[in-house]
Amino acid sequence: MTAGRGKPVLRPGDWVTYDDGDHQVVALAGTSVRLRSATGAESVVLASHLMAAPDFACTGTEPLPAMEPSGLLATLAEPVLEAAREWERHMVEVETGLLPGTVPGTPPRPGYDPAAFSLMERMAAKARELGVTVRTVQSRRSRYVRQGVWGLVDQRTTQTWEATGRADARLVVAVKQALDAETHTSTGTRSRLIRRVVKLVEATHGEGVVPMPSQRTFYKLIDALSTGRHTFGSAVTRRQTANRPEGPFTPTFADRPGEQVQIDSTPLDVMVVLDSGLTVRADLTIAVDVATRTICAAVLRPVGTKAVDASLLLARMLVPEPMRPGWSASLRAAASRLPHRRLLDVDTRMEQAAAKPVIVPDTVVIDGGKVFVSDTFIRACDRLGISVQRARPRTPTDKGIVEATFSAINTLFVQHLAGYTGRDVARRGERVEERAVWTVPELQDLLDEWLLAGWQARPHDALRDPFRPKKPVSPNDKYASLVAACGYLPLVLRGEDYLELLPVAWRAINDYGIRISYRTYDNAELGPHRRQHSGHTAKHGLWEVHYDPYDLSQVFVRTQQGWVTVPWVHLPLVNAPFADFTWAHARRLAAEAGLDDTNETAIARVLDTLLTRAEHGPDTRSAKVVGRTRVAAGVHTPAAAPEIETDPDPEPEARPPTAVAGFGVFDAHAEAERWL
Repeated sequence: MTAGRGKPVLRPGDWVTYDDGDHQVVALAGTSVRLRSATGAESVVLASHLMAAPDFACTGTEPLPAMEPSGLLATLAEPVLEAAREWERHMVEVETGLLPGTVPGTPPRPGYDPAAFSLMERMAAKARELGVTVRTVQSRRSRYVRQGVWGLVDQRTTQTWEATGRADARLVVAVKQALDAETHTSTGTRSRLIRRVVKLVEATHGEGVVPMPSQRTFYKLIDALSTGRHTFGSAVTRRQTANRPEGPFTPTFADRPGEQVQIDSTPLDVMVVLDSGLTVRADLTIAVDVATRTICAAVLRPVGTKAVDASLLLARMLVPEPMRPGWSASLRAAASRLPHRRLLDVDTRMEQAAAKPVIVPDTVVIDGGKVFVSDTFIRACDRLGISVQRARPRTPTDKGIVEATFSAINTLFVQHLAGYTGRDVARRGERVEERAVWTVPELQDLLDEWLLAGWQARPHDALRDPFRPKKPVSPNDKYASLVAACGYLPLVLRGEDYLELLPVAWRAINDYGIRISYRTYDNAELGPHRRQHSGHTAKHGLWEVHYDPYDLSQVFVRTQQGWVTVPWVHLPLVNAPFADFTWAHARRLAAEAGLDDTNETAIARVLDTLLTRAEHGPDTRSAKVVGRTRVAAGVHTPAAAPEIETDPDPEPEARPPTAVAGFGVFDAHAEAERWL
């Protein structure tokens, strides 16, 4: 099968193994090979099919020579490589009779002429010349034929370096176990780890059974095995490193807007001021479109995000972002590269829209946080036709784009704010709380404006034009290029749609009204439904009641005639909206004062005192609850679509021009007055 060393050739007469049998090559015709089996049967196969067969092999010929590992040769010391090159000169002379680089026409040296001396005689002459045995020359030549120069290298110099040296294997296993145990513990010193390793070895194998190295060698062993683990560095980095997936990281791709939207929450590195004067950190919940890197919506809260916030995020994604007083005219959609004119025919609200696209998600990726896996969020996604995909536990790379976006927001926006805390305690300045000046509503408006001016119009390194791959484009530019191929039709949300996104509770309508968590809701509109079956047999006749956890002053009941807004009976006593955590704190204060925490009248008095006077007293915990309540009530709800009235007898020639619809802000009190 070979025509000289290093030139594989398949010729007639060669024997090959193919199709679980031995065959002889009878003839070659183009890319076809005629084979004759040992039993005499002949067949014709393609050469590519023959050589790709799993059991194909050539028999009766020398094995194919291996390519020289040039990378390994480069790692050798210069004297070792020079010795191998010198042996190569001798092997070439044994093979050809001439040394490499000899001038053409030069006769071979005595004893090396292939025409006069056999291969064994030439190898014997080389052995006498070098002062070695013939067996040594034979073995060197054999390795040179198979491996080239690498076969002539002194293999004692190529042994792989062991990081653990000559340490006992049982000690190495114990050190690795101790290093694994340090992942989720506080960072300690090497001396503490050595003590734990010694105790582990003695408990496993017995005292004095495994030899222990010196302290200096022990330190070297630990340093060699802890490389890349951050065992004695930052605990956060150590946990993050251990949490990385073992497999390769696969980037997330999307070909159209809304194909995948990633949602997550995180505390921002900035202190905000509550109405009570307390300073706390704000939670940020965002939704990022993978295809365009558009931040579809961002919601700020002063404390832990509630389930309704994730639903509110969906509602804000599905309506255009309205222009607000004080914003520059350059932030309008009409002044951007978005396909604004074509969208006006679909939704008249786009006339007052800001330069941020409305993206209807097909799939949202969430983690295992209770805010996202709640019934409220899942029900909202199901209603809007959105598929929910959960990331694997403790695998942040499943939603790496939204995780990276949080880091970008902290770098590009948050660090320039007053009250910036830094990403950890080591980077925090002195008395950061005293520098905080932004309230949550103010910071929300500032964030919304920055998203338009600083994020949507800023080139993103992950977004590239296929015709200009070296130039990054902005999220708005990427959206404009993709929407032409994918189309666009925004989903219209009405005021009632916001009610659908609220949490639901199933309650009976009694003579006194509706009771939820020791609160009573009642009004005259519930009269026809008292003590009546709702028609939902699966819920035992209970009625569907929706409530806003940030405003428990009223609930919304679904009836056959539509929604009914029902106020809290003690609302005149409190005369202010309150949240679920405010009510829970008022009950706790009532119990501490010796009152009945199930008597809503007593709780209402405590609640009124809490909302009106707590910020002036020494109870900072109550002041914090008051501030959170006012901030939660002050954050605006998603814009509602305009109601469209139908003219019973339209006259096209007399119809006035279409007016631009305004952005309505959903107000439960106003809706109640309208329904009354």
